[in-house]
Amino acid sequence: MTEEHGGAAAGERRAVKVSKYLARHLRHQPERIGIELDEHGWVEVDALLAAAAAHGFPISRAELEQVVAGNDKRRYAIEDGRIRASQGHSVPVDLDLPVTEPPAFLYHGTVARNLAAIRAEGLRPMGRHHVHLSPDRETATRVGARRGRPVVLAVDAAAMRAAGHEFRLSANGVWLADLVPPSFIRLPG
Repeated sequence: MTEEHGGAAAGERRAVKVSKYLARHLRHQPERIGIELDEHGWVEVDALLAAAAAHGFPISRAELEQVVAGNDKRRYAIEDGRIRASQGHSVPVDLDLPVTEPPAFLYHGTVARNLAAIRAEGLRPMGRHHVHLSPDRETATRVGARRGRPVVLAVDAAAMRAAGHEFRLSANGVWLADLVPPSFIRLPG
């Protein structure tokens, strides 16, 4: 391995660590480092950087901006000197996303061990505020693969919308629903 390649690998590992640190504190445990998210999930960048440094995980502004810009899933947004996670919060926030007309079908990636519960109860947000749905099978496959061999479920979003369910679209292209009843899910086999 060349020194240049080793440096790039170290940079990628650091970017992953910073991204996970941001997820933990912008989505789940802001109080752990003494930051307070506003009602829409935003916190001042300077406050986040100071809190991270005070808790033994210093992040430079350039590093933060690089992680936000380089994240292929656009998990974070920076706006007007503030930062927030795009979705996936377990702490109470209102992302202030408008109700949006979904495509006819959306997709959800999972694993086989979850299918019995999904058949019985549908898709529930679990520890999050919303069920996360993907716009295409490929994305749902990648999501499901994080937990094992993926199973992709098709969600009849058009029928759900016609039945009065609401959908919101996060800044990073993830579709959000309060829940997906089993009758709107096309299960494999």
